[in-house]
Parts: sequence; C-alpha cells; structure tokens
Amino acid sequence: MMIEFGVTTDSTNTNFAPLAALTAYYQAQHVLEPLQSVTSAANKGDFTLPDKLAQLFLSILSGCEYIAEVNTKLRCQQNLAQVNRISRFADQPTLATALNELSQMNLDQLLVATRQISDRCSQMRQHDWRGFLVLDFDLSGLLCRKQAEGSEKGFFSGKKTPQDDN
Repeated sequence: MMIEFGVTTDSTNTNFAPLAALTAYYQAQHVLEPLQSVTSAANKGDFTLPDKLAQLFLSILSGCEYIAEVNTKLRCQQNLAQVNRISRFADQPTLATALNELSQMNLDQLLVATRQISDRCSQMRQHDWRGFLVLDFDLSGLLCRKQAEGSEKGFFSGKKTPQDDN
C-alpha cells in the first residue's frame, strides 16, 4: 500500500498523520497479526473481535483515556480509518460491549497476543544481556536550566535544593 503525506486545503485531512504512518508500518510488518488469534463465537455487527481490539489499541495511541472518547476523537477520522482498511471506526458502545463480552478464554488469547506483539516490538528483547542495561533515574531534585532538553518544572515533596549545592 502506498501512502502519501502532504499539505492540502481539503477539510478531510486527519489530525493523526503520525498515527496513520505508524499504522501503515504496522500493517506492512504485520505487527498486530497476533490479535487475529483472539476469537469469539459472538461476532456481532460490522467488525470482528480482532478488528475491535485493534481499534482499541489505536484509540490508546491517539490519546483516548476512556472508551467514550473514541466517538469524538476517532469516529470522525475517515482518512485514518481508510489507512486501517476499514470504512469507519466503531463507536463507543460497540467497543465497550466487545470488552465486556470477553471470556476467560478470550483474555488468555489476548494475553498471548499482546506478549507476541510486545516481544516483537520491545527494545528490551533486542538488548545484549551480556553487558549492562543502564537506566537513568534522576530523583535528586537538582535544578536544571530551562533550556535543557525535556526539562520540566517538577515537585519533590517540598524539598528544595539550594543553588550552591549544584
């Protein structure tokens, strides 16, 4: 599938162009293919259970904290739906019902599928464990410059570090 990104004056552009690119990559690499192993005898409506699970995954990537946000964030994104090879996104009740109807067997299948996806995409799986894995957690509360990359004002339970100690 060839996807082209550019600037247009059309009002049908998606607000989720990076997500569209990531979705196209996932499709080309068959990253979400393990979700196809999650089966249900009660496939109701226009979408299969794996399709609904993939849409839930996309809703998380698009910033939806709650399933209810799908209706306002994704439902209107026709171009993003087309990248996902569907005509439209499912609405919130459809996705919520699919989650509510998952059986223990479905949850076990979903666990296996998500582990397969995670194992494939995780940087930790590709680490050379003969060496060290360095994790940098700076909990010192020392001040940093405003121009420092990724710097944010934080909170350290009221403890202040004097300028002289830096």
